[in-house]
Amino acid sequence: MSAALLLDALCAHPEDNLVLQDSSQCLSASSLLAHVHTLAEQLRPCRVLAVLADNGADWVLADLAALHAQTVHLPIPTFFSPAQMVHTLEQTAADAILTDQPNRVEALRLGFVAEGTWRTFTLMRRTSAAATLPAGTAKISFTSGSTGNPKGVCLSAAGLMATATSLQTQLAPLHITRHLAVLPLTLLLENTAGIYAALLSGAQVHLPSLSTMGWRGMTGFDPAALQQTVATHAPHSLILVPELLKAWTLYLAATRQQASTSLAYVAVGGARVDHALLAQARAVGIPAYEGYGLTECGSVVSLNRPGDEGQGVGRPLPHVQVRVENQEIHLTTPAFLGYVNSPSASSGVTPTADFSTGDLGYLDNNGHLYLSGRRKNLLITAFGRNISPEWVESVLLAQPAIAQAVVTGEAQPWLCAVLVPMPGATPEQISAAVTQANATLPDYARIGGWLSSEPFTLQNTMATGNGRPVRTAIAQHHAAALAALYTQKEPTHDVL
Repeated sequence: MSAALLLDALCAHPEDNLVLQDSSQCLSASSLLAHVHTLAEQLRPCRVLAVLADNGADWVLADLAALHAQTVHLPIPTFFSPAQMVHTLEQTAADAILTDQPNRVEALRLGFVAEGTWRTFTLMRRTSAAATLPAGTAKISFTSGSTGNPKGVCLSAAGLMATATSLQTQLAPLHITRHLAVLPLTLLLENTAGIYAALLSGAQVHLPSLSTMGWRGMTGFDPAALQQTVATHAPHSLILVPELLKAWTLYLAATRQQASTSLAYVAVGGARVDHALLAQARAVGIPAYEGYGLTECGSVVSLNRPGDEGQGVGRPLPHVQVRVENQEIHLTTPAFLGYVNSPSASSGVTPTADFSTGDLGYLDNNGHLYLSGRRKNLLITAFGRNISPEWVESVLLAQPAIAQAVVTGEAQPWLCAVLVPMPGATPEQISAAVTQANATLPDYARIGGWLSSEPFTLQNTMATGNGRPVRTAIAQHHAAALAALYTQKEPTHDVL
């Protein structure tokens, strides 16, 4: 299985069948293939092609052309800082860039020179020595990580196609024929599950700009824009991260609206989701189903779907093998080849290597996967209780008044939380939200004290580019205030 599978699927479309649409163009299958073949010829001399651009049809064409030319594709998230962009380009020794933001590339002073244009993009080139990449690398996905320098995951075309094929097969009964790309295409989840799987199944992919979807950079996300875009395009499917699901759900509830009845499936992944939030989403018409995945595994590992749903993160897909050892999830996947310039990448990690995820969990008797948190984040309280903070945080985040949450309490008698209120939420509402969350938690996992914080963002180093909290930075920033919470003699509830 290789990238040819995807192009063969496109060749099977009727020539005039619409497959890609953005704000300025609609592309049929035949037109898409023509553009892909033309660009692939230009890219064959390139070793590593970086793409820095907004969502749109041209992004997808560049991605498919790189696959066809067997040129390594390096998607660069538009939210990366200049330092992170330099890191990714230097680590991979990228020698070409297609971009709709050439000024940003020139400002990096890495020697890239504009050689011409291709459709809406500028093609820039430079001369550089090759980096050490595993044989067969088709894509390098840099996780946003919890540090300033993200890590480059090297993935095979066969592994990416295996993921997309598994998703296509599992979701075939839903008859999805229109997918709306909400997440940035640089996120492997949208790239593989949203684009590849949709094209394999013959679905149309709608690609509005990120600003049209509601992305507002440092100012957050506008759920009203998402609601309007979904109403306009009437998609059957889309993919969300939990924070977007919550924002959209709260907006619909507050404005007494319902999501488009066209929606058949909304996949939610990227972080743990409390089932109370899924229930709230479904109450306003969002058919939300939780899944689980990792970049190293080609994005999606497991998912819930109609008719096969549980309280966990779903049934593992056919392209992965799952085993649990000492409560930690291990996966075997054809996608992962190693990391850029790492010992594993140069020592021959095989596509079938066992990958230790660092996630804690178990498989139930029905073959559904359940997660309980990250091993490295596990808290052990002064009473000897092992608690995964992600579990407690997901319960807190299901409360409408709480926008972000990080739970602490290592070697302490009870747990504390650093909470970011939703805009307009009062301290009294936050306190009531904590009380409500505590009512659903066992006594040893309840929040005994909390403090309010400014939002966790990439700019203040308290969040990664995709919104995940950086726990060490948050704990250090609030160290004095957290210590003060433990000076009280008793928590706000009984601890056993």
